[in-house]
Amino acid sequence: MDPNAIKKAVGDGLLSFPVTHFDSENKFNEAAYRDHVNWLAGFDASALFAAGGTGEFFSLNPAEIPAVIRAAKAAAGKTPIISGTGYGTSLAIDIARAAEKAGADGLLLLPPYLMFAEQAGLVAHVKAVCQSVGIGVIVYNRDNAILSADSIAQLCDECPNLVGFKDGVGDVDRVIEITTKIGDRLVYVGGMPTHEVYAQAYFAAGVTTYSSAVFNFVPALSQRFYKALRAGDQKTVDQILKDFFFPFVALRNRKKGYAVSIIKAGLKVIGRDPGAVRAPLTDLTAEELSVLQSIVEANDQAKLAAE
Repeated sequence: MDPNAIKKAVGDGLLSFPVTHFDSENKFNEAAYRDHVNWLAGFDASALFAAGGTGEFFSLNPAEIPAVIRAAKAAAGKTPIISGTGYGTSLAIDIARAAEKAGADGLLLLPPYLMFAEQAGLVAHVKAVCQSVGIGVIVYNRDNAILSADSIAQLCDECPNLVGFKDGVGDVDRVIEITTKIGDRLVYVGGMPTHEVYAQAYFAAGVTTYSSAVFNFVPALSQRFYKALRAGDQKTVDQILKDFFFPFVALRNRKKGYAVSIIKAGLKVIGRDPGAVRAPLTDLTAEELSVLQSIVEANDQAKLAAE
């Protein structure tokens, strides 16, 4: 897909990151994954990010990523597929090229492995990955890869296929500086864990779309919340935050790594089990699964009452 086309698609609506399905031997379960992506594509996501953070990019062997991308493309219909890439520059380039060859419509560049670096080094890293492919790239600002507004401006000048900026830091002042300085040269994506609880602040900062992890198991609710947010329907926004997102986040925060684990658990709760998470992540306990089921069921009841 042309970089400008993927930029437009990302900015047109809600985004999501499919979990990656594993079988009982912890191997990629392609058939189950295809079924999941096909199901999600029916709920009007503007783009799906395959092998991203919620898709356990960090636990996938780089050789597995093209298979995940091919499966997603085969199942997603017209919904664009954006692949994760990352680690050190050389490996990120290899993954990016393999994903492009597998049919990815764009790339999400996750932070490089472990090291903290100066702005010049981060710029060189992003630039090298952008220049290695022809498809559009979205840079993920978080953890050890926090780019300044000046660095983003430089990359926009030097990398025509840099099309997006995703923020996972939560520093709204920095986001406002970037959106003000760069304008519509980029599409801006909210990327905080369970971003729905931050979405109103980000909308005010000029970030009008975000990636919804819970879209994996409550896609209709995710779209309902997003549309209410865009329409200024504060009553519906507040109701969904109180009934679903706040108790969900409280459960998510019980243990490290649950931002991913709880999404797979949500699918298990609704009868679409994607398999366990890979180490070093851990799955929810039976008690925690029961709490999550209660949260999902309470949302279903609230929806029926509203209708």
